[in-house]
Parts: sequence; structure tokens; C-alpha cells
Amino acid sequence: QVQLVESGGGSVQAGGSLTLSCAASGRTFSPYVVGWFRQAPGKEREFVAAIEWNVGSIYYRNSVKGRFTISRDYAKNTVHLHMNSLKPEDTANYYCAAKISGIYYSGTYYRTDAYNYWGQGTQVTVSS
Repeated sequence: QVQLVESGGGSVQAGGSLTLSCAASGRTFSPYVVGWFRQAPGKEREFVAAIEWNVGSIYYRNSVKGRFTISRDYAKNTVHLHMNSLKPEDTANYYCAAKISGIYYSGTYYRTDAYNYWGQGTQVTVSS
């Protein structure tokens, strides 16, 4: 049973940076895809970034392109989200997710229902 734990959230001023981490339990971690999603109060959960593990393809939502970077550390079973030039509209609870078992359909990384494991979330607050 795999568990995902997010960390690294906090409060920063606009223009600042934060790095989020998603650590997976277990000796090995072999997901089909790992993604980051975020949810602000009263809003739907939205896709932020994802990496398809086998092919190494990386995807971002348009509003974070050039500012956020997703990366992986195989030795530590960890995925990071490096966030630069943060804006108030980036304020949300950030979740990592993974598709580990079952069927993954290539290209569905942006869908919440493509994932079967979720972390507990970490809060990011950006003030103006």
C-alpha cells in the first residue's frame, strides 16, 4: 500500500519561490504518471503539472509554464515541484497524485480520475 506525503508549503510574498516535495513510501516506486493538482476555496481541483514516468514526458498548465518545474529523484522516491515568480492566484492547497495500478491511458495526465493515489495536501499562500 503506497502512501504519498506532500511537504514544503508555506506563505510567501508575490515574486517569491517555494519547492514542494511528494515522497512515496516503499522500497520501490514505479508509477505510470505523477501529477500535481491544486484547489482553492470554492474552486474545482485543477491540474498543475505532471510527468509520465516511462517516457519522461512533462506537462504544465499554461498559467505556470516558465515559472514551475516538475522533477523526480529516483533514489528517494520523490517528486518535486519548484515554483518561482509566485502570484496571488497560485494560492491553493497543493496535492500530489500517482497512477500506480490498473490501466493508464497515455495523455490523460490532466484528469483527476486518471490517478488512484493522492497525498494529503500542503498549503501554499502567496500575498501581494
